[in-house]
Amino acid sequence: MVQVAEEWGVKRIAMASTIGVYGGLTTAGALREDVPVLLSAPHPIPRYKKIDELLGEQLAEASGVEIVNLRISGTWGPLGHEDPFFAAPALIHGAAAGTAPDLSGILVPVHAGDALDLTYVKETGRAIALLQTAQRLNHRTYNVASGRATSNTEIIAAITQVVPDFRVDLLEGDARPRQWLDITRIHDDTGYEPEYDTERVAVDYIAWLRSGNQR
Repeated sequence: MVQVAEEWGVKRIAMASTIGVYGGLTTAGALREDVPVLLSAPHPIPRYKKIDELLGEQLAEASGVEIVNLRISGTWGPLGHEDPFFAAPALIHGAAAGTAPDLSGILVPVHAGDALDLTYVKETGRAIALLQTAQRLNHRTYNVASGRATSNTEIIAAITQVVPDFRVDLLEGDARPRQWLDITRIHDDTGYEPEYDTERVAVDYIAWLRSGNQR
């Protein structure tokens, strides 16, 4: 990919990393791109994303092609897939179909208070486009995120504004610290500001699914 970028005169490559690189950090609050992360990871996805970030740094220096790491938060929305790490897609699909959400594919028990930085896919795409086309970027790594933590309780509350009879029983409490990704860098360098709150996501996503789209 880098070789082709050199041959075609491509200015910048944006590489998809993941919120999972922050896994194992136990401090609550905003996670900045410069916070030290753990070298190891318990799952293959964040493990190879960490490798990709280091490889990207090496290739950028060796080739002269600008390579930017995008640490993308939990993303949900049209054309998404079942996610093993968070419950939002399963909850919204269950609500749209009028069935109990299938949480069996999630790797850990689901608690009502579990919160994650979730970004609607339309926002994710817009943020990536801004980073790819910016005239100048001041950093090599950017969080692509909403800049806030959204809990399962908040998701369910938003869903019930659209589907009043939606019900689901989750374990009480939460199993992890309330964290979110700091989006100061992407805002300062591109002007990116999230536009979708959880309620707007629920309205838009449920309408999409109910219009005949399976994902």
